[in-house]
Amino acid sequence: MSENFSLADRFDAERSALRAVGYRMLGSLAEAEDAVQEAWFRLSRTDVGDVKNLGAWLTTVVGRICLDMLRSRASRREDPLPEQDGSVRLPDPVVTALARVDPEQEVLVADSVGIALMIVLETLSPDERLAFVLHDMFDVPFDDIAPVLGRTTASTRQLASRARRRVQGATPAADTDNARKRDVVDAFLTASRGGDFDALVSVLHPDVVVRSDGGTLIPSLMRRGAGDVASQAITYARFAADARLVLVNGTPGVVSFAEGRPLSVMSFTIQDGLVTGIDILTDPDRLSTLDLTA
Repeated sequence: MSENFSLADRFDAERSALRAVGYRMLGSLAEAEDAVQEAWFRLSRTDVGDVKNLGAWLTTVVGRICLDMLRSRASRREDPLPEQDGSVRLPDPVVTALARVDPEQEVLVADSVGIALMIVLETLSPDERLAFVLHDMFDVPFDDIAPVLGRTTASTRQLASRARRRVQGATPAADTDNARKRDVVDAFLTASRGGDFDALVSVLHPDVVVRSDGGTLIPSLMRRGAGDVASQAITYARFAADARLVLVNGTPGVVSFAEGRPLSVMSFTIQDGLVTGIDILTDPDRLSTLDLTA
């Protein structure tokens, strides 16, 4: 019995890091938790007496579980890729209050895993995503990843390299100063609430892109250009009686409420002090799972 408790304690010590692996692989907080639970079931049925590094072993186990889930998802075409056939599917945002430090949430979105990066990860093949996430984000050697994929080490290295080029090409370097980004988001909010079109345009990049995921009930939305985005922001601000600055995947964002009910979570990509992208989750079903409170 004491050995079981010891194994459970060791697993719990790795749980936050394993959820981070699952989140990067799946883009879903619930599915990431499911993957971690499945890893516990497998651990509890396995003799790990000869395992020298339990954390590394569990990381590859979670990676294998997530790979199977991604392959199953792809074969059933459950979720559209971002911008496929006019639809938009955003990954789950990780939302925390500006003033509150949550160690588990910090682990979940460490290394600046913003929504924009998560969207690019969604476009990778399951094998590319595993090779990139495990190696580039968690330092797992290619020799350990290759057996999970059923490939050679050289082939696995090529997968990660191809994924890395796609990620770097699709996610230009964004501002990293959260205080500066908060000022930009605050200026965006103030201008939206005040209906100040010119002030809004001044904080938007001319080629800004907005993506909105409304789920099955609300049509997806994609808009480009500062003028169009500013007009929509002013219109939407009339419906959101209460908009709060928060951290979305570790960077300043906004949660909007109406009558205490969450309307949206907004994530901003900011470069050189201008908003270049806004990703908005408005799906009421998914918002209800995020435990947002006004």
